[in-house]
Amino acid sequence: MLDLYEKIQQACETIRSRWSRTPHAGIILGTGLGSLAGEIEVEAEFDYEEIPHFLKSTATSHRGRLVCGQLEGVSVMAMEGRFHMYEGYPLKDLTLPVRIFRAMGADLMVVSNAVGAMNPYYSCGDIMVIDD
Repeated sequence: MLDLYEKIQQACETIRSRWSRTPHAGIILGTGLGSLAGEIEVEAEFDYEEIPHFLKSTATSHRGRLVCGQLEGVSVMAMEGRFHMYEGYPLKDLTLPVRIFRAMGADLMVVSNAVGAMNPYYSCGDIMVIDD
């Protein structure tokens, strides 16, 4: 069985075989924002099944494609759809795309999702920042 490092390296080799840039940002597009991928000047794209060890998104609104290219002059990798714990995937597998972004050179990550909140001070469309 391959260790995590080997899985990351194999995935990166596949991506680099068709895209030689170093991304500035890795973007994970969740429910409702998949259309942002249409704004990227596509230089390479991959169905998730083409990338070794990448999971399959089962959410019907998630396209299941990695888009590599330029967004407003910034080199990015964007996932159209993400994976969820409720799909039965182990956490170490769910984090693989983030690890691949970093191994490819991305130093910024943007994640979007649809979420509900109980806090009455939050309004629809509020932007939340996670600092980790």
